[in-house]
Amino acid sequence: MSRTLRCGLIGAGIGASRLSAALEIMCAAHEMTLDFTPIDSAADPEFDFDDTVEMLRLDGWDGVTVTHPWKTNAARWAGDRMVAGTETLGAANTLTFSPIRGHNTDFTGFLAAWRAVMDRSPGSVAVAGAGGVARAVVPALITLGAGPVTIWDEDAEAASALAAMTGASAVPAEAAADVIRGAEGLVNATPLGMYGHPGTAIPAALLGPQVWAFDAVYTPTDTPFLTDARRAGLSMMTGFDLFRHMAMDSFAAYAGHRPDPASTLAALDALRPD
Repeated sequence: MSRTLRCGLIGAGIGASRLSAALEIMCAAHEMTLDFTPIDSAADPEFDFDDTVEMLRLDGWDGVTVTHPWKTNAARWAGDRMVAGTETLGAANTLTFSPIRGHNTDFTGFLAAWRAVMDRSPGSVAVAGAGGVARAVVPALITLGAGPVTIWDEDAEAASALAAMTGASAVPAEAAADVIRGAEGLVNATPLGMYGHPGTAIPAALLGPQVWAFDAVYTPTDTPFLTDARRAGLSMMTGFDLFRHMAMDSFAAYAGHRPDPASTLAALDALRPD
């Protein structure tokens, strides 16, 4: 009898997520079946993260993936049970229940995606956003040798806290333009550009002198920011590049074994948003 992987996704406005389809592909390759349930917190004004996760655990789920805006809540829920190497990130995007562990496959996925796509040192980086995905991307960039890394966010306290945690610098949002102009790399770690979150955190008029750009948003892949960056001649890593590697790491956390990278990456490419 094949094993059933029982999991889901918690987040706000998650209707365009490809995670279930990615897990379905990997389950099929390993002769497993998938029982996946999306939980859109935006549709429930009474939503309580901790209560929901505990209910899923008691109901026998293998685990649950967590996206915006609940990644910091997920790390708090995991507490001292974050997996080695992610204890200080302050964000988790995958929780497994047997045993209880908090994982950050955004962090590990970004490292793998960067090494596969960019093959260069990041240099100086300007990062828009200090939420859950930034708590993975900024430490990953620093692990890759980036510096200096400068962060801004509408929540100035969040930017300062992330800077203090990682050794990066934080600036007020109104000072971001000069940071953007002087950076080699640009990162959008905000929801802007995602379906339901129109706009861009990095104005097109500031693009041109930089070398590369990354947008954590992958639905759509061609966000306004990356469209502007392409026109300005920057090298790019997309949120979908991160998504594929993140999905493989999440499957490994759930299933207890890693999929074959080459064949899995090729199969997952069929899910690339238009």
